Amino acid sequence: QVQLVESGGGLVQAGGSLRLSCAASGGNFSNYGMGWFRQAPGKEREFVAAITWSVGRTAYANSVKGRFTIYRDSAKNTVYLQMNSLNVEDTAVYYCAATRKGGIWTLISSYEFWGQGTQVTVSS
Repeated sequence: QVQLVESGGGLVQAGGSLRLSCAASGGNFSNYGMGWFRQAPGKEREFVAAITWSVGRTAYANSVKGRFTIYRDSAKNTVYLQMNSLNVEDTAVYYCAATRKGGIWTLISSYEFWGQGTQVTVSS
């Protein structure tokens, strides 16, 4: 049973940084695709970033490109999202997702497993 547990959310001032973690267990993740999504109040869930576990290829939403970095630590079975230069528009619940399909996936429907989410609040 694949489990994803996010952590690292919190309250931060605009311009600040946070690092989110997604601890994965219950699967052989070497060929998985991993992603981060977010959902702001009253809005649909949207793609943020994705990474292939095998070779570490990455992709980002235009809104976070240059500010966020996704990377993984295979020894710890953990995927991270380093978020810099945060602004109030980044306020959302952030979700980690995994798919047994290799490659980069940006659609919600492409992912089979989801974490419970972690709240990120950016104050002005």
